[in-house]
This record gives sequence, C-alpha cells and structure tokens, in this order.
Amino acid sequence: MILKNAMKKLPVELVEAAIRRQEAVLLANGSIDAQTGKFTGRSPHDKYFVDFPDCPLPHSMHQWLSEQQFEQLLVRVRQHLEEKGSFLFDGAVNQHPEYRVPVRFYTEYAWHNLFVQRLFLAGKEGEVPAYTVYVAPTLMASPDRDGTRSGTFIVLHTGRRIALIGGTQYAGEIKKSIFSLMHHHLTEQRVLPMHCSASMGEQGDVSLFFGLSGTGKTTLSADPVRRLIGDDEHGWSDKGVFNMENGCYAKCIDLSVKKEPDIYNAIRFGTVLENVGYDGLRNPLFEDRTLTENTRAAYPLKFIRNRVPEGHGGHPTAIVFLSADATGVLPAVARLSPEDARRHYLLGYTSKVAGTERGIVEPEATFSACFGSPFLTERPVQYADMLMERLERYKVPVYLLNTGWVGGGYGEIARIPLTITRQLVHLALSGVLETLPSYRDEELFITVPEHVPGIPDPFLRPATSFADGQVYQHRHQQLAQAFADKLIALGATVASLNKVLE
Repeated sequence: MILKNAMKKLPVELVEAAIRRQEAVLLANGSIDAQTGKFTGRSPHDKYFVDFPDCPLPHSMHQWLSEQQFEQLLVRVRQHLEEKGSFLFDGAVNQHPEYRVPVRFYTEYAWHNLFVQRLFLAGKEGEVPAYTVYVAPTLMASPDRDGTRSGTFIVLHTGRRIALIGGTQYAGEIKKSIFSLMHHHLTEQRVLPMHCSASMGEQGDVSLFFGLSGTGKTTLSADPVRRLIGDDEHGWSDKGVFNMENGCYAKCIDLSVKKEPDIYNAIRFGTVLENVGYDGLRNPLFEDRTLTENTRAAYPLKFIRNRVPEGHGGHPTAIVFLSADATGVLPAVARLSPEDARRHYLLGYTSKVAGTERGIVEPEATFSACFGSPFLTERPVQYADMLMERLERYKVPVYLLNTGWVGGGYGEIARIPLTITRQLVHLALSGVLETLPSYRDEELFITVPEHVPGIPDPFLRPATSFADGQVYQHRHQQLAQAFADKLIALGATVASLNKVLE
C-alpha cells in the first residue's frame, strides 16, 4: 500500500523543507541541526517483535506484540502519516549486489528523510521494496490499547517485513531497526551480520574492528594508511565483507579537526546533526553537552576522502576485538585462539566508568553479546557459531586490543595513548604479533606477547605494573569470574564449542 500524500524529495529540497517547517536549523558549515527532544538515544525497552504463526525467532529474547495489536497500530500509523503528510524514499541496504535489499521509507519529518538518504543506498528503477519502514515521531501509542510499555514504540514484523517507529524523534531508531531486520534476513541467507567497522589496506587486505561505544571502533578504522569500507554495520558472506549502509552515523562529542579530520570535514552541506549546540553565529559547538553526550552526525560515505567506493571487499585477513578495560587487568594486546575468539565474541566486554551514567561510582563490567546484543534477533551462540566457521575456513587471526587502562584502573593512571594503540593495530594487521613469544592467561582466555618491539613492557604485563599486587589479583579474579558467569548464562558450553571446531 502506497501512502497517497507521500512526497519524494531531493536532499537539497529536504534541507529546505526541514528549515521551513522548523524541524532543524541551518548552521554556518552548511549542515542542519535537529533537536530530538525527550529522547537523545535509543529506547530498547520500547522495542517489540510481532508474534505470528511459525515465527522462527526465540521468544525468550524479545518483547512481543500480537498480530492484532500490530495491525491496529499499523492502521493508525498509516492514517497519521496520510493526515500529516509524509516524505518517501525508496532506498536499499547491503553494498554487495548479490545481497542488496530494497527498502521503502515513509517519514513524517523532512530531516528524518534526509537522514535515511544519507545513510542508505538510493533505490534503482524497477526495484520492488522488500521492507517498508514507517516513521511517525508525533504519534504516541496507547499502552492499554496497543500492548506497549509507553507511548514510544519500535515494532518489527519479520514475517511481513515492516517496521513501525513512533513516539520518538531520535533518528538512530531508524538505522538500528534496519540493522535488526538484517540480522534475521541475512542470517537466513547464511550471511553473518556484524556490528563492526571495516577498512582495506593497500594490497586489498580487509580488517574488521568490533567494539562497543567508547572503545575506538570508528577512530581506529579511520586510519590514514587504510581506506574505509564502513564504520558500523557489515555482512560477511561467501563473497567477502560488505557494508550494509552507504553512510556514517558518527558520534561527534568533542569532535575536532585535529583528532578526527575525516569526520570533521564530512560535516558540511547535506550532513544531518543531532542535538549539537551552536553559538550566536551558528557555528557548531561540538564540546557542548547541554542536551546529551550522544551528539551525532549523519553523512554519506562519499563525504569521506579515503574510502572504498564499492563498499565491499574480500574476506578479512585480521579481526580486532576492542575493549576499554577500566580495571587495568587486561594487557594492551593479546592473541586469541579460535576458542578464545568465540568466548570473547559472546562476551562483548568493555567497562562503564564513573560519570558516564547516573549512579555509577566505580568501573563496571559491561557485556553485549556479539558486540551488538540489542540488535540480535537469533540466539548469540548462533552468530558465534557462524563466526567460528568463517575463522576456521579462512584462517583469520583474531586479536584483543585494550584501549582503556593497563597496570592500574580508571582514575588511577592515564589511559593507553592512542599512538600506542595505533602502533599495536598496525603490528597486528601486519602479522608481526603472531610470531612473538608469549605467555598464557587461561582465566581471561588470552595469549599475550612477552615483548613487542616499540611497546613498553608494562603495557603487556599488568600483573607487574600495578602498584599493589594484591589489588591486581583481586580485580583479575573478579573479571575472570564475571567472564565465566556471563558465558554460562549465554549457554556457551564446551560441548557446543567443540562441535563447531570438529
């Protein structure tokens, strides 16, 4: 069903419409800046899947609405968009032509339509949309009638291939709804969906960087000596790695031309900013935290100078898991056997530190299975098994890189310098770390080089770097126990691991 009042607009027309409708303001650098009101991030507790006959998704993992509840909400969303008017974009996801999926977007706001045009591929003549996304930020659900927790709703129907988004202006919900749908769609085609960045070296070698927010995923993939494939969402098929998107959705808190020149220079006419402050001359104030620390910039990949235009490459030659460990227990770098890689992939470990969230007064271990737990549709072990099969088939080395603190915790010593981290990345990607003598830490599932050329030994030996050895032992024991408890909860048994490795 096509909405009658939906308008197709070019990006420049959407900029005009967003300003005219007072949805956003034009800044001095040419970008538009929108405020998202109450919600400046995702609302994971307001996300639902639809329960339909023979639905293959695991029920214990998700919140559910019935078919009847979905249908009633769908009718209301369509009526709302017909009455308010909407903007239409026929786009697509997945850069590899064999896995390309056409998607139709209806958005109530002009700036949301510009957002999806920045992040996704343009549609082609004659393509029939496989998925449809309806975005109605000013429509609120009724919990009593619709079965929702609140007025906000993100509802995904994998059978009918429809997403409904309402009661929130935060554009990241649109992006991540597509990512969630692709977790199911691509898995059915035996393609591994991945929450990672990807880059390509001069010889065509592909590297992947997995990591949660704040671990350096975007920063490390934006390497001057490598070309960017994508910064966030990828698939790994029998053909190789491809970017699901055609744009970037970068955090821009404290952004500067010195620290992140590629991202800074990508913020220009046609870029969408969210919740960024600005001065009286309409210059963006990237250090402004008035509205949120989760300030964002959405821009097309073509705004990045050093990129892979086709958006895909071959099979990875190296994979890096990133963790910003605030306990100081993890070394700066470690090698992971296939068994280790599976465990750390299921763990998706990093640390929250004091000040990042209300109520956190000391470092707190944080886990997100497959480095993207909120977007998984199937059980984490299924994705882990798919990763293991690929690691074995293509003989891909995997490394764990600590981008946090070594030899002391957050607030006790300085964070690992970015120069050290970048040097370790280059050494890992070159294969040098594979040949070095090492020691084993069985409890944390890592093998650590004893010495690395150019890297001070204290970064490799946390046990000897702590001022108090008993503090190290205590924190090490705590982290090891947290790892073990999490793996047991995920069902990552030795039996399932051995089955994959046979």
